[in-house]
Parts: sequence; C-alpha cells; structure tokens
Amino acid sequence: MGKINFGSWQIRLRLLVLTFLGLAIALTINFPFWVAAQTPSGNTASNSIEQSTQSPTQAPPPIRPVNGNELRGIWLTNVDSDVLLSKQGLHKAIKRLKRLNFNTLYPTVWNGGYTLYPSQVAKNSFGVEIEPLPELQSRDMLAEAIEFGHEQNFAVIPWFEYGLMTEEGSELMRQHPEWATRRRDGSQVFVHGEKEQHRLVWLNPTRPEVQKLLIDLIVEVVSKYDIDGIQLDDHFGMPAELGYDDYTIALYKKDHFGRLPPEDFKDPEWMSWRSRFLTTLMRKISKAVRAIKPNCLISLSPNPKDFSYIKYLQDWYSWVYLGYVDELIVQVYRDDIDNFKRELERPELQEIRHKIPVAVGILTGLRIQNVDMRQIKGQVKLARELTLDGFSFFFYETLGNRDASFETLFLTPAPRPDLRNIASVGS
Repeated sequence: MGKINFGSWQIRLRLLVLTFLGLAIALTINFPFWVAAQTPSGNTASNSIEQSTQSPTQAPPPIRPVNGNELRGIWLTNVDSDVLLSKQGLHKAIKRLKRLNFNTLYPTVWNGGYTLYPSQVAKNSFGVEIEPLPELQSRDMLAEAIEFGHEQNFAVIPWFEYGLMTEEGSELMRQHPEWATRRRDGSQVFVHGEKEQHRLVWLNPTRPEVQKLLIDLIVEVVSKYDIDGIQLDDHFGMPAELGYDDYTIALYKKDHFGRLPPEDFKDPEWMSWRSRFLTTLMRKISKAVRAIKPNCLISLSPNPKDFSYIKYLQDWYSWVYLGYVDELIVQVYRDDIDNFKRELERPELQEIRHKIPVAVGILTGLRIQNVDMRQIKGQVKLARELTLDGFSFFFYETLGNRDASFETLFLTPAPRPDLRNIASVGS
C-alpha cells in the first residue's frame, strides 16, 4: 500500500465540509416554504361564513369536468309573498331574476289543499277549480309563469309544494275527511305558525283515492302545460307518528296475519311498511310523467337523507337508484357553516352526484326571520368549493332589496346542469 498524501487529504476534507455546510444553509433557508406547501391550512373549517373552508392548494379535484353549468333556482310561493298574485308583478319579478342571472323557476301550484292554476282534476275531486284568492281568479298563473319564464330562457318547473299535506279547513278535507291519517291517540292536526294559524293534516298515501288525486294533478300539469319538469319536496311524505287510522290499520292486519301495528311508531318494520307506500306512489308518478313527456324532469327537494326517513318515512335515496328522480335539491337550512358543510359532505350526496344533478336549498329568509347576506354568500361559496351542481333559494320575497349583493353571486349567465353529462361521468 502507498503512502497517504496528508496535504491532499486535508484539502479534500475542507471542500467536503464546506459542501455539506452550504447544503445545510440552503435547506434551512427553504424549509419553511416546503413545510407550508405540504401542510393543510389550519382554517379548513370555520364558523366564519366569509372564510373559505379549504386551503386553495388543498382543494380536491372536481368529480366531473368544470363546464360552467350551475343550477340557480328560486322558489315562488303564495305564502308571505305577492309575486304570484298579479300578472304584472310576476312579469316584473321574472325580468328581475333574469337580470340577476337565475335560470330556474319553481312556482308553487299546489298549496293548502288547492291548486293555483285552473284545475279540472281539483274541481272533479272536491269541487274547487282554483284556490279561492281574488288575485288568482280569471287568470292562469302557471300559464303566465311559463310564458314569461320561457321568454327569458328560464326552466319552469311547477312545484307541488304541499305534497300530501293540506289545511284542516280546506274544501278537500270537508269533502273527504276520511282521506286524512291519524296518530295513535286519534289526533291528526299539526299546528304551525307563530300565531298557530296553520292547522295541517296529512293525506293518507295508503289510500288509492289519495294516490289517484296526486297522480292526476301531476298528469294534468304535465299534459296541459309546456313545462320543463315537476317538483315534489319534503311534504311528499308522511310524519312517522301517523298511520294509525282505521284504513291503514286494516291493511296492516291483512298483511300481518291479523296483528295490529306496533304501538311504537319508530318500530323499524312498521316504518318500512308505511314507507313502501310512498315509494309505490313515487313509482306511479314517475311512470305516468315519463309516459306523457319522457324528457320532463322529476325534481325532488327533500330534507337530508336520515331526517327524511326518520321524520317523514321518505326514502329518497332509494328513489334515485330506482330511477324515479332526475334532480335533487337537498334543503339544508342551517345557520352554522360547519353544520351546513357537514350535510353537504354526506357520503350519499357524494355518491349520487355521479347519477343526477345534486344542488342545495339555501334559506334566504322567512317573514319572521332575516338571513344575513354574509351567510348566504358563505353557503354559496362552500357549495361551489364542494363542486355541487348549484342551489335554489327559499324564497323569492326574501331577496329583498339586495340585488347588488345577489349580482355578485352570479356575475355571468350559466346553463342548468346537463343530466346526460353527469350520467356519462358517473358511469
């Protein structure tokens, strides 16, 4: 072995030390930025409705291509609102909504046990052709909404707001009191309103006459009018404590070898048995609509999944997979942004977004409740960050004098979501 050249070795050692020192300094300088780039923002969720709920660098990719489509709907009702009560007022409102870049109208056509359009079905069933409001007489509100809406390129989707619910004092109930279902103690009225002015009862979905009325009303609208779809909501169900009327009990006994229904209305089998009648009715409605107009959308605006079933026996998740629903707008009326976000992130919503458009219903106010514009903007922002298909606002009158604020939400027009595009991505 030869001799070691210590001078040469010392030079090499110094160079090696300096090289490692330089690398260390470089890493020290750049490390904070590297950590920041790899660490999610600490503000991934916040009660501040103006704050983004996701770091921009950590946002998940959209579940489908971003194509600019967005459902921008609004519910038009005759409760605490005058928008439907004059032809001129309706025309003015639709022009305003066009200017604000909305694209979908949901005008109520079934409220309190009456139709808001001239209905031969209603006249034949309980003797009243149209709701007895002076402002609705001698006109066809729905025909006007369709005419004005289509002139402005809106989708017009009549909303059967009351579903299976009706006012206790309606002519429908006076003519057919046996059509209402009851609680176990025999009571049937649900009292609502700050002055307890609304006394509501529920039509019994197990009765063929009730099923026929709902189907015939929907078929009448689909056949008679140039509509883009029909909509049902959370009232197309039945409160779980109901079903103890004589007719339903007799049906249950027939199916269960003479046994009475359980005393506990939350009994799983008893809930499932009653829920199936709603699913059957939904199937009949879907079949009837598609037989007349195959491209007529069937829109549903329920409560979140678990609440819908536990509270109203409404199994809308199954309806989507059975092909009965073309558009879902889940009512998420929450003040707290974390609760709002939690509902939008529910696994069933993420799942069915590959099958049909899924949007969120956002509360813009009630007659006795103001909703701050910051909350509305925060919820719209979050729905977009989670790549939902849009939103619908409840309800028109509560837009108030806030046009400038709503203009900032919809800066440019947008087409409605395309069902076929969503289906192709989800397949």
